[in-house]
Amino acid sequence: MEDDFDFPAVKQMNKEMMEDNIPYDAPVTLKVGEEKEIGNQGLKKKLLKEGEGWETPDNGDEVEVHYTGTLLDGTKFDSSRDRGTPFKFTLGQGQVIKGWDHGIKTMKKGENALFTIPAALAYGESGSPPTIPPNATLQFDVQLLSWVSVKDICKDGGIFKKIVKKGDKWENPKDLDEVLVNYEVRLEDGTLVAKSDGMEFTVRDGHFCPALSKVVKTMKKAEKVILTVKPQYGFGEKGKQASGSEGQVPPNATLEITLELVSWKTVSNITNDKKVVKKILKEGEGYERPNEGAIVQVKLIGRLHDGTIFIRKGYDDTEPYEFKTDEEQVIDGLDRAVMTMKKGEVAFLTIKPEYAFGSTESKQELAAVPPNATVNYEIELVSFIKEKESWDMNTQEKIEAAGKKKEEGNTFFKAGKYLKAAKRYEKAAKLIEYDTSFGEEEKKQAKALKVSCNLNNAACKLKLKDYKQAEKLCTKVLEMESRNLKALYRRAQAYINVADLDLAELDIKKALEIDPDNRDVKVEYKMLKEKMKEYNKKDAKFYGHMFAKLINSKQQQQQQQQQQEMQSMSIDSKA
Repeated sequence: MEDDFDFPAVKQMNKEMMEDNIPYDAPVTLKVGEEKEIGNQGLKKKLLKEGEGWETPDNGDEVEVHYTGTLLDGTKFDSSRDRGTPFKFTLGQGQVIKGWDHGIKTMKKGENALFTIPAALAYGESGSPPTIPPNATLQFDVQLLSWVSVKDICKDGGIFKKIVKKGDKWENPKDLDEVLVNYEVRLEDGTLVAKSDGMEFTVRDGHFCPALSKVVKTMKKAEKVILTVKPQYGFGEKGKQASGSEGQVPPNATLEITLELVSWKTVSNITNDKKVVKKILKEGEGYERPNEGAIVQVKLIGRLHDGTIFIRKGYDDTEPYEFKTDEEQVIDGLDRAVMTMKKGEVAFLTIKPEYAFGSTESKQELAAVPPNATVNYEIELVSFIKEKESWDMNTQEKIEAAGKKKEEGNTFFKAGKYLKAAKRYEKAAKLIEYDTSFGEEEKKQAKALKVSCNLNNAACKLKLKDYKQAEKLCTKVLEMESRNLKALYRRAQAYINVADLDLAELDIKKALEIDPDNRDVKVEYKMLKEKMKEYNKKDAKFYGHMFAKLINSKQQQQQQQQQQEMQSMSIDSKA
């Protein structure tokens, strides 16, 4: 546009128009030649040519357009096409008329549209003499050539990110991940402060200045950006002294940083207590991972903290190491980690002693692992065969698999490994949970297994002091068999431990009706009665103290009242 036309500026528009916050949502997909209203102030858009993809620019983005502006009678008042130079501006910052800010947000790259813009969203009552008359409705034929995305990372104006090269895929690094970046840092006057190619750091720990760790979490692999970093995310009031190859940053300096995220290694906590950590060195294939009971083949090297190798499998033309997951054939940390891996994935594991070899020395293939040692493994998942899932089994296979899981649970229970036993019982019960397709004989077998597994699981939960779950499991059994002695007995134990003594008594009395001579139930009933006596004594003591306080309080009130009456009589006699 001509310099004297001053199209980007909106100084002539009144303040109310500038502060208008009416939402302008992107319309539904338009067909070429179709026209629709955007928002509710009369702005219309007619699609002349489809754009590419699905993305549209947002407020803060730097857009580049070609346009031709005309009055409703067809009079052309300006055209970037005539000048042969595209027009650039920042979207949503009031640099152009409101109709443009709202309309161009709905466009895709390469799209061509005709906008009909009412005076209220253009130049209003005053117009823009001599070219635009007062109260003029305008038409703009606009083509969105491109845009550069600019984001306010912290939503406080402290870091602006301009994407100059889009990244790959959709993932972003997380706090624990190790990123590899290239960067260049300059002051506002262009002075080079720092430059590095191939710098690796943990996102959470950060590097150079606080802005880098905040920004990399918003980036994709191979993305390149230009950052404008205010002092609060740079070096603040103190600035930074020159050191080594890095220059000085003056106090309260704004920085311009060119940053490229080359790649990153995903780091994750395998256990909730953060004692098994996995760093992916090479991504695996597909999306499937081994399940519990899968047969896995791996290459692995186990090292102590000082680098001593204590095990090496699958290298030097030897066969990969094979084991079955969730069967205690390897240490717990390794077992858990391999079930998070994909085929072909290579990972580095850090495993604390609680999930490794514990507090005793362990003789391994190439060296001994000392007590309380944290160990590292480099592991590659070569291949795996998943354990058959229930949906891949016929009814008889489900019953057989459930029986096998139950026996595995029994073995773990006898060994005092109640968590592992509980997992087996739960899996067994789940395999036969839905029996609508079972025949009559199969239903009987399934019911017997469900009863047995839920009862055994309840016993595990009692050992683990998970009394609520024990009660629920026993209730499940009683819904199938209302006179099941073990279910009543174990549910009573659960009730006693959560102080539901009345409910416990009901279950024990019912159990004694079924088997009056059952020694275990009689012993439990005796213990219950003793507990009830204790609770009754405590209640009596509690209420005794409470009543005593009430009586004392009442006596004190009576004494105060008598004193007040005596004082009153004394005053009266003097009078």
